[in-house]
Amino acid sequence: MFQLDENFLQDIGLNDLPEDQKKPFLQHIYDELELRVGTKLSDGMSDTQLQEFEAIIDRKDDIVVAWLDKYVPNCHNEPDFIRLQQVTDMDVNDPALRSEYAATKWLEINRPDYKSVVNRVLEDLKQEVIANRSSILN
Repeated sequence: MFQLDENFLQDIGLNDLPEDQKKPFLQHIYDELELRVGTKLSDGMSDTQLQEFEAIIDRKDDIVVAWLDKYVPNCHNEPDFIRLQQVTDMDVNDPALRSEYAATKWLEINRPDYKSVVNRVLEDLKQEVIANRSSILN
């Protein structure tokens, strides 16, 4: 995957951005990426799918638990769950960890192309930033 960090700023030619602007700029890029990816991924989804995914993203634990019980009943033993738990250092019973894992699994099942969508949208966003680099730095 990708990281929005100093290397990202260097890739898009904004490593000279003032230090106090780097974190807010990266947060803006993250928010914009999330919005654009969400819009792309929602194309072609049914209302039921959108509602289900929204409930998972909104961390409605009863829905998350029910979804995991149905589609990944032994999620605690899944390598992806274990990796996510180790990376986040969250407790295995943390509802936020469950929701994060469920969102990823939901996308794998319902939008198996989601990684390529993220990569395409990120590349488009990078090109927009590069094209406007001089105005961003001024």
